[in-house]
Amino acid sequence: MTKIGLLLVEVRMRDELFTSSTLRCDMSETGWTMMNRLNGSDVSYLDYNATAPIRPEAAAAVIEAMQSVGNASSVHQPGRQAAHRIDLARQQLADLLNCSPGEIIFTSGATEANNLALRSAYIPGNPLVTSPIEHPAVLETARMVTAERAEDLVLLPVGSDGLVDLNALELVFATRSGGVVSLMGANNETGVLTDLRVVAKAAREAGALVHTDATQIVGRLPVDLAELDVDLLSLSAHKFGGPQGVGALYVRRGTPLPHRPLLVGGGQERGWRAGTLNAAGIIGLGAAADAARRNLGEEAKRITTLRDRLEGLLTCALPDCRINGRRDQRLPGVTSITFPGVPADAVLAAMPDVAASEGSACASGAPTPSHVLLAMGLSREDADSTIRFSLGYATTDAEVEHAMEAVVRAVTQVRAALAEADGPR
Repeated sequence: MTKIGLLLVEVRMRDELFTSSTLRCDMSETGWTMMNRLNGSDVSYLDYNATAPIRPEAAAAVIEAMQSVGNASSVHQPGRQAAHRIDLARQQLADLLNCSPGEIIFTSGATEANNLALRSAYIPGNPLVTSPIEHPAVLETARMVTAERAEDLVLLPVGSDGLVDLNALELVFATRSGGVVSLMGANNETGVLTDLRVVAKAAREAGALVHTDATQIVGRLPVDLAELDVDLLSLSAHKFGGPQGVGALYVRRGTPLPHRPLLVGGGQERGWRAGTLNAAGIIGLGAAADAARRNLGEEAKRITTLRDRLEGLLTCALPDCRINGRRDQRLPGVTSITFPGVPADAVLAAMPDVAASEGSACASGAPTPSHVLLAMGLSREDADSTIRFSLGYATTDAEVEHAMEAVVRAVTQVRAALAEADGPR
């Protein structure tokens, strides 16, 4: 355990974990009042960008599917029943995305979908354009496929507001054409949105394909593939309340995509993804997609209000904290907050009753700070002092208030421990 960790344990033991002291913040401008309370063993879950709690509809669908027998590739009655349920799930996801069911390929998740998309769309000698703030599933795949032609990989610059410089995309295509552009719909750490319509327009004029990692958008904001001019779109079920381990790749009908499956064998998913279909997972994905579609507008509005409340309370109680990224162009429930001079891992350790993240869950345990925040111009120290809070469909008012209290307490404890460690010897 680090020195900071030991100090935090000492502080927590000395304070007998959660004290009953009251914290108040005068929120006269908004009418909010914040009071500390005992929270027992309850955990406020604010890490939806890592994974969302499974929706009741999806859980019920998964359990029912697991109690049924039948391989969807079999021609007997149980097999046909499994195939029918998978067809229904494909239609449910298509309804959420406003596309044709035949344009959906089921995968194990967005990581596989991103790999399949880029490995198929990239042609050596043509540009593969992306950004330095993409998810590792895109960045590492892009680096791998262009390893022998490094000049093909183009990383667009990113501003301090977390927006990709789309003017630079036009500059790329001023001298090159064709290839593929891959930009995420919403950043998984800051929630900042990319204007995919601008991306698609520039790519179309240059004859390039467009792929988007839409993992954080699907099921949270409207995605209309009849209007959004992209060729390829990746998603994961567990980001919008489906089970983990299942996702999909949308391939627009007529897209000139070379057939390069990652897995070959029985020819499932029209030859794009061999292997027995994960019936229970796919059926759960469909149920989650249907529930998300029916509640999309209401959920987005409510979650935005909760996110704004959390930010307002924290910036009032801790005036030196900073919110990262473009605030008017974000996902509803995401906020990335820097607490200057306070290591994020120590803060998280000091509030075990709040589930949040230092950044991407896929990069947890990494020895380097967030590549997203560094690309935005944050110092290493500030990147190491940043916590991502992501709210979702089941987040409650009580969780937000509880989390705010816990964060304020934890930051205060860590600062006290640091001051004590740096004091006279």
